[in-house]
Amino acid sequence: MVRVIAEIKRRSPSKGVINEAIAAGERAVAYAGGGAAALSVLTEPTRFGGSLADLSEVRAAVGLPLLRKDFITDEVQLLEARAHGASAVLLIARALDPGQLSRLARAARAVGLECLVEVRDARELERAVEVDAAAIGVNNRDLETLVIEPEIGARLVGRVPVDRIAVYESGVQGVADVERAAAAGADAVLVGSVLSVATDGAAAVRALASVRRVARG
Repeated sequence: MVRVIAEIKRRSPSKGVINEAIAAGERAVAYAGGGAAALSVLTEPTRFGGSLADLSEVRAAVGLPLLRKDFITDEVQLLEARAHGASAVLLIARALDPGQLSRLARAARAVGLECLVEVRDARELERAVEVDAAAIGVNNRDLETLVIEPEIGARLVGRVPVDRIAVYESGVQGVADVERAAAAGADAVLVGSVLSVATDGAAAVRALASVRRVARG
């Protein structure tokens, strides 16, 4: 099956307030109960309303793998992530030069963290393949315009090497979108807004977690 990485997100630049009152630990338990394979916790406070305290709260509540989702640019942030219970961190290829990306990926592995390297085009994908990252995510959202372009995922996910976890990011609203990700060759989908706004987090995850994976390569 295509795995669901369920995200805890209070707000975003594209949508504004999503669920300001979300309780990180309670929502994590609900997502786990619905069959989430891993959780993504936004820790950026200004634009997303997250915190490292959310990460700690989620780690105390569940045993699933946890991704610290933030704009990681410094090795200190890796140490913070590890100290607060993260299993992995997001590294955005577009936000880092090749040297930074490689250095942060190596530093993450040295402190026991996996990396999800996020890409938007073929050149960034080539850079991501060169670093020691367990997972490569293709983001359908243009970070400059905030527009969702599903064709990006459809085109690039299938080019992720089979020895990496291919993650389809942004724009997943329902089962049809997970099926689109599966057809492209995704191993997992990262889903934020539609889950965070759901009244029943467990049911919302469960509804997306039944799509059969299609092998790449």
